[in-house]
Amino acid sequence: MNKVYPDAKSALDGILKDNMMIMSGGFGLCGIAEELSDAIRESGVKGLTVVSNNAGVDGIGLSRLLETRQIKKMISSYVGENKLFAQQFLAGELELEFNPQGTLAERIRAGGAGIPAFYTKTGVGTLIAEGKEVKEFDGEKYLMERGLFADLAIVHAWKGDTAGNLIYRKTARNFNPMMATAAKITVAEVEHLVPAGELNPDHIHTPGIFVKRIVEVGTAKKRIEFRNTRPRTSA
Repeated sequence: MNKVYPDAKSALDGILKDNMMIMSGGFGLCGIAEELSDAIRESGVKGLTVVSNNAGVDGIGLSRLLETRQIKKMISSYVGENKLFAQQFLAGELELEFNPQGTLAERIRAGGAGIPAFYTKTGVGTLIAEGKEVKEFDGEKYLMERGLFADLAIVHAWKGDTAGNLIYRKTARNFNPMMATAAKITVAEVEHLVPAGELNPDHIHTPGIFVKRIVEVGTAKKRIEFRNTRPRTSA
């Protein structure tokens, strides 16, 4: 079975449809599947529910799908660096399901492991708990959270092989590994694609069994979310 596709558009061909749930890896601008998210924008699908820690920043990544109003709902833990995200939410144009970051990560991991729900102390007694089951264990209250499982996951890896095995580099190993396990179809974009058997098995983060399609995108744009500088002391 050939998993390698020539570009992001063809890698998503026949998969995308309106009203589907998509998991999108990354944290801020690190490890985002930018080529694949741009291909989703070009496809014109709409009514999407997107699971992502955030939605990129204005004009980059998932934010480009917000520009075209293709996203109906975000399941996220952070929106602070995206003005468009905040504006659409405050205007009632975008549904938002807020999650504590650790809870979001565990919901995705649980979905990939086939666990429909779990209990956590995080969020008990807060707005997060509204409408959710609370149960007591050993004298402590715990909140029930549902696992997440999507129609499609898009992930970005540093290196992959033609069998779909993936290696993430440094901070890009954030939500990508768990999202790759938590969808019916996972499509990966990789910076470097090598023949099967060339990756050290001990270095593989996502086994190829989880990856259905893969596209080589070259060295990713190393975007900087915040550029903080200070005046240089004069010599």
